[in-house]
Formats: sequence, C-alpha cells, structure tokens
Amino acid sequence: MQLNEFQELSKRTLPNRDMRKDAANYALGLTGESGEVADEIKKWLFHGHGIDRMAIKKELGDTLHYIAGLCSILGFELEDVAQENIEKLKKRYPDGFSQEASINRVE
Repeated sequence: MQLNEFQELSKRTLPNRDMRKDAANYALGLTGESGEVADEIKKWLFHGHGIDRMAIKKELGDTLHYIAGLCSILGFELEDVAQENIEKLKKRYPDGFSQEASINRVE
C-alpha cells in the first residue's frame, strides 16, 4: 500500500466538522497513541515484560492513522511529508547516522 492510498482510506473516519477542533483531536490522538508505543517499550525495558511486537505494531498503525489525518486536515499529502523528511535526513546525515554527525549537525 502506498502512503497516499493509506491517507485516502484513513479519511473515512475524519470528523470534518471544524478544522481547528479536528486538528486538535488528531494531534491529541497522535500523542496518546505515541504514548502507548512508549509504554510498551517502557514495560519491555524497565518492567521485565517481554517485547510485545504485535502490540507495538498496532499502536504504530494508530499513530500513522493520526498522522495521515493531520496531513489531510492541513492539506498535505502523506507521501510529500515522508519525502521531505527523507531529504532532511539525507542532508543532515549524508553518510548515515553517527554520534559525531548528530553532535555536530548542520541545519
């Protein structure tokens, strides 16, 4: 599945009531789902749980839904957002990530 196809399919649950309220709803949804991803990692690292990869996968899907929704609300195509991020990372880390490049990165 292509990112823009996912975005289009994800639109069926957009409330489309008020742009500001919808954006706030989706931004808060994103932070909530991101927190659930972090909670799974926390349980694995600090609470002695095994890593629940399927739970993390589900929560990552939920975060993707909210990101796609915010893109739709704000008039962005998800593939464009992804492409711009890759271009930024290539510029920031032309030879791939390294600790030195991170510390001395040029914006």
